[in-house]
This record gives sequence, C-alpha cells and structure tokens, in this order.
Amino acid sequence: MHTIRHILANKGGDIWSVKPEDTVFDAIRMMALKGVGALVVLDGDALHGMVSERDYARKVILDGRSSRETRVREICSSPAVTISPKATADEGLALMTRKRFRHLPVVEKGELLGVVSIGDLVTAVIGDQQVLIEQLERYVSG
Repeated sequence: MHTIRHILANKGGDIWSVKPEDTVFDAIRMMALKGVGALVVLDGDALHGMVSERDYARKVILDGRSSRETRVREICSSPAVTISPKATADEGLALMTRKRFRHLPVVEKGELLGVVSIGDLVTAVIGDQQVLIEQLERYVSG
C-alpha cells in the first residue's frame, strides 16, 4: 500500500509557493506557468495556507474583485490542512473527500515536504488495487 512519502518520492518534491502579501494575479500566473491548480502560501518558512484556482473563481471572480488588487491572504484557505508522510493514499483521499479540496501539503515535524494532489492519490490507490487483484487471481488460479 502506497504511503504519502512513497508518492512524494515518485513525483518529486517541487514546492511552488506564494507569499500572503502577493497579489492573486501573481498567484494565478504562477499556477499557469507551473501547470498546477494550487500553491502553498508561505509566510517566511511557515506554512500559512493554500490558494487554488477554486479560491480564485469563488472569492475573486464571483465577488467582482480585482486579481491585481486582491492579496493572496484575503482568499487563501488558512490554516492549511496537512497530512503526514506516514499516512496511506487511502487516508489522504478520505481527508480530501471529507474536507472537499484537491491539494494537500505534506508536513513532518513542522517541515513542509511537498504537496500531493487528488490525482496523485487516485493513481496510487488504483495501482494498489491492481496489485491486489493480480495477487488474488494468482491465488485463485493456484
């Protein structure tokens, strides 16, 4: 069964971040450049929260605000919900489903190790299930 640590090791530890005082426009531009749907919000070295395309759509566009004037701190989800690298992919999916978000910072002993997406976790769970199916088929066929 895949752990969050294993998933991070396979995908790499790139962490794309913005500061709370950055503009939402700068955050959206970085998301587009990096091909991601969310960014970590760091206040110095401290994890402040997460900002996503969903935050932008719901808290800027729908409210008629300007992305060039609105600060990330005004729309980000804070404090960030995090997960331990020791957790399983299933536990991560359950947390994301319960809290209704798609990106999850991985933290160990106060250190940000990376971010996993719902896609990362679904891929891992499907892989785990495929291995289990193959083992059961071998067992049944003898």
